[in-house]
Amino acid sequence: MSIQPRLIVTGHDADGKAVFVRDEPPAPTRVALLPGSDFFLLWGTPDGAARVGERDPEPVLRPYFPGLGGSRALFLRWAPHSAEPEVHDPDEVAREVDEKLPGLMDPFDPGGEGMHTTDTVDYGICLEGELCLTLDDEAEVTLTPGTCVVQLGTRHRWVNRSDRPALMCYVQIGAARV
Repeated sequence: MSIQPRLIVTGHDADGKAVFVRDEPPAPTRVALLPGSDFFLLWGTPDGAARVGERDPEPVLRPYFPGLGGSRALFLRWAPHSAEPEVHDPDEVAREVDEKLPGLMDPFDPGGEGMHTTDTVDYGICLEGELCLTLDDEAEVTLTPGTCVVQLGTRHRWVNRSDRPALMCYVQIGAARV
């Protein structure tokens, strides 16, 4: 049985007592760009310094990648390679991605077959299945459950070559490129 994503958020009541403010399954977001894959946008913080203690905090989920000091947390269930890609109008696909996951395509190399570079420190944790991480010169590693990769703003792409879905948890923190 596959993991069913769940989001629990804590906060404070009017008296300052710690309480649970959310406990719910996040809604999946699907785009034709990655057929059969589900994005579960969990939580994000505004760019700048992280803060705690505010009443009724709301997640910052857009744009997709955080700016300097901001963060995003998400699950991404990658479809198996056997999922048949659908043929779509590229302009229509771009509009859909921009509407549902604004900013997602910004760091991608034109015609780079999924290669991209972000100004983020990413913690990628494989929870189910296996996923290949490819870097420059086709250097590659396969992540299996329990593997954590720390992605430090390098050019990369993700590919599921297996016949099963792969579930990844990503935590992205906006960083300054030096």
